Amino acid sequence: MKLVNETLGDLDKRVALPGYDRKSLSHGIVHVGLGNFHRAHQAVYLDDLFGKGLDHDWAITGAGVRAPDAKMRELLLAQDCLSTVIEMSPSGESPRITGAMIDYVEIDETNGPLIAKMTDPATRIVSLTVTEGGYYVDPTTETFDPSHPDIAADGKTPDAPRTVFGAIVAALKARRAAGTPPFTVMSCDNIPGNGDVTRDAVVGTARLSDAELAGWITENVAFPNSMVDRITPATGDAERALAATYGLDDPVPVTCEPFRQWVLEDNFPQGRPRLEEVGVTFTDHVHDYERMKIRILNGGHAIIAYSGALLGCLLADQAMAHPLVHAYFRKVEEQEVLPHVTPVPEFTPGAYLELIDSRFSNPAVKDTTRRLCLDGSNRQPKFIVPSIQDGLRVGTPVDGLALESALWCRYCAGTLEDGSAIAPNDPDWDRLVALSAEAKDRPQAWLEQRTVYGALASNDAFAARFATWLDRLWTDGTAKTLETYLAD
Repeated sequence: MKLVNETLGDLDKRVALPGYDRKSLSHGIVHVGLGNFHRAHQAVYLDDLFGKGLDHDWAITGAGVRAPDAKMRELLLAQDCLSTVIEMSPSGESPRITGAMIDYVEIDETNGPLIAKMTDPATRIVSLTVTEGGYYVDPTTETFDPSHPDIAADGKTPDAPRTVFGAIVAALKARRAAGTPPFTVMSCDNIPGNGDVTRDAVVGTARLSDAELAGWITENVAFPNSMVDRITPATGDAERALAATYGLDDPVPVTCEPFRQWVLEDNFPQGRPRLEEVGVTFTDHVHDYERMKIRILNGGHAIIAYSGALLGCLLADQAMAHPLVHAYFRKVEEQEVLPHVTPVPEFTPGAYLELIDSRFSNPAVKDTTRRLCLDGSNRQPKFIVPSIQDGLRVGTPVDGLALESALWCRYCAGTLEDGSAIAPNDPDWDRLVALSAEAKDRPQAWLEQRTVYGALASNDAFAARFATWLDRLWTDGTAKTLETYLAD
């Protein structure tokens, strides 16, 4: 059955429906980046809140800034912006339809429609999921890069920006001119200090064309930091077929694990939905939660992904069931990651690791190692390298993290151990494949990626361990190399 408002009452009774009249909703949030994670996370929290009869003036209007976003807009508008979300647990599936999104802004090369919607006084929050690599951060300096061609172009044509940050600047300029208070900008991406990083991107973009406006944004616009968490696999034929078993004709259903978490700084001058009513944690200590999640969960994904993929594991739970991969995961986490993580009220680092072990091992989620291996050149400097740097600074072990870096290099050779090809899995895949080939004879070449490793290439002890592990991977293979590490 086609998923639209008119068919909601006729759907399979196993499917939970929005617990409110969607006609009562009105716009309050522009969200840029309508991928699976947003629809399984922020949109679900708001759906729950609306179901409590609260804050119906905070509905989401979707938006995008890339040409491919037009396809998602077409698909979601065709089903009245409803989304199928299926929670997957070992004990069964829990399908629901969410209705927190009510519209989707037209995609335009100059972002005129998006700027107009953000200028609307009803827009009090602009939220973002534009991926870890979408913030124009120079990894060598860990600061915003205003020289990037996309950002430089927005500086030259601020009234017709191509990036989301240029569009935010244009909308804030229009609101200031109209005497409308500025919206809050809320990043929901997995990057350390995401609010601070977003502020740097918006202010840095504004400074290229209007220094006075940049100063006004710095003084008047809120950029709360946040930590977001929910494992959400990509959608493919299997997910569409699963939705169809409930009678749902939805080309973009979302599957996810049952667990979800959202931690936010309470910095919303123009108001916010009462998300604490549906489990969101508001705290001044977001960075402690963030470090725990990014180091243990996101770093853990990298630890199991490359080793698991090279050993033929297609799914994350299969990697966790592999005795060598699981033992490797536990040893690196316990000895090299947890020492640099601070407890939070809900979890000690050890208790959080047990939770992550259980979540990774969930056989119902069907998260692929390929998805977890994706875009290592953006993820490694955020999720792995900081733990290496901390370990080297205080003298705790980094041997397993050096092996993780070698496993990433080996994966980027482009072939599994059985000789089968690995399809391109990074925006810079061709360069990484060539660099991996060079590193086979000169391991230092891999560490000379300053955008990933920074000054680590100059650390002789780390470079020596990386070189040893890379040589073992090529000589002995992944399984024997993991056995060697575990026996040490």
